[in-house]
Amino acid sequence: MASKALHIVFTDDDILMEAVKALREKKIKINEVFCPFPVHGLDKALGIPHTRLAITSFLYGIVGLSVSIWLMNFIMIEDWPQNIGGKPSFSFIENMPSFVPIMFEMTVFFAAHLMVITFYMRSRLWPFKEAENPDVRSTDDKFVMEIIVNDDNIQDIAELVHENGASEIKLIENK
Repeated sequence: MASKALHIVFTDDDILMEAVKALREKKIKINEVFCPFPVHGLDKALGIPHTRLAITSFLYGIVGLSVSIWLMNFIMIEDWPQNIGGKPSFSFIENMPSFVPIMFEMTVFFAAHLMVITFYMRSRLWPFKEAENPDVRSTDDKFVMEIIVNDDNIQDIAELVHENGASEIKLIENK
C-alpha cells in the first residue's frame, strides 16, 4: 500500500521554526525538512539527537596513529635499519622525536579521509545518486517540510500548519 505525505512549503525560516514547534507539541512526527541554508536550532526543534561523528573521528585518529607507529617501527627499525645522519636505528624510542611529524600527519590523514567516507555512508550520499529533493525551490528560497500521514489525520495537520504560516500544502502519494 502506498503511503501519503504532506509537502508543506514555508517562505521564512522563523515561520518554519514556529510550525515545527507547534507540530512537535501535538506529537506529530516530521519526516524531513529541506532548507536552502542551515537554520540555527532546527535540529534541536526537530528532536534530532547529537551526532557521534566526533567519537568516530577520534577513533579513526587512533587507528592512524597506531598504523604510523607500526609502519615506522617495521620499516625503519626491524626490516631495513639505516644509519641516517649518524643516528643509529636500534630502537623506536631513540628515534621517536624524528617520527613525531609523521605520526601527526598519519593521524590527521586517517581521521579526515575515514570521516569523509563515514559521513557519506551515514547520510546516504553516494556517487551518481539521484536527488531526493521534493521541490526544487527548497534550494533557492523556500523551506519544505515533509510529514508522512494517513487518511484520518490529513485535515488536522493541514489546518495546523496553515494556521502556523504555511504558504502551500501538497498531498503526495509515496511509492
